[in-house]
Parts: sequence; C-alpha cells; structure tokens
Amino acid sequence: MDLQYQLKSGSYYLYDMGDAPSVATGERRWRLKTDNVAIAFDASTGTVHQHGSPARIQSWALGARRRLRAEGAQAAANDIVVVSGPLPVEEINNCLRIAGYTRRLFRRLATVPHGKYVHTAHTTH
Repeated sequence: MDLQYQLKSGSYYLYDMGDAPSVATGERRWRLKTDNVAIAFDASTGTVHQHGSPARIQSWALGARRRLRAEGAQAAANDIVVVSGPLPVEEINNCLRIAGYTRRLFRRLATVPHGKYVHTAHTTH
C-alpha cells in the first residue's frame, strides 16, 4: 500500500495511490475522510502504529496502553503518543513515508502551521 492524505474542501482524504483511478472519473476511491488526522506512534523511535480519525486513534491508543500495562510493559505503554489536529498534509504524509519522521514532527509541533490554511492549492491533485 502507498497511503497518502490529500486535503480537499477542508477535509483530509486518505488514498492508496496503488489503487487504479476510476475509468469513469479519473479519481481514486478514498479510504477515509476526516476533518482532522491523528497519528499514534512511539515517542522514542517515531514508529507509526495507527493513523486516521482522532476518535478512533485515541481509542486504539487507550486500548494498546491498557494491554501493555497489563503485560507489565509500563515503559512501552508510556511511549505511545497521539498527535492530532489540522496538520499540514505534507507533514502527515512524511510521517507515513519516512521512518522516524513522526518523532521529529512531535519535537517541533508547537511551530507547525495550521494544516488547513497552508499550501492547500497544490495538495488537491
């Protein structure tokens, strides 16, 4: 899978770029549409575990932390971090493409611009 988010009309759409575009419309079928994107990852390594709508990702993270703590893996449970919001689509896609990128994004999160108002013109291919 070659997953990529695109920003269209104020919503994030997730596509698998490996899917063939429709013959009729020329568009790929989207796999997710959400107002904001959340990413769950390990703070120590930047490894992405899950991404998608914030409610689903927060729920996944709570369950994963609970399971890890039940197994006695307190440090691993505490290492799971979720970031969400209107992130720039380029940053989200870098998190999916580049190993460890999410950790770098997390460190500079306070300076990352609002994603729905920056560079939206060229992200709607």
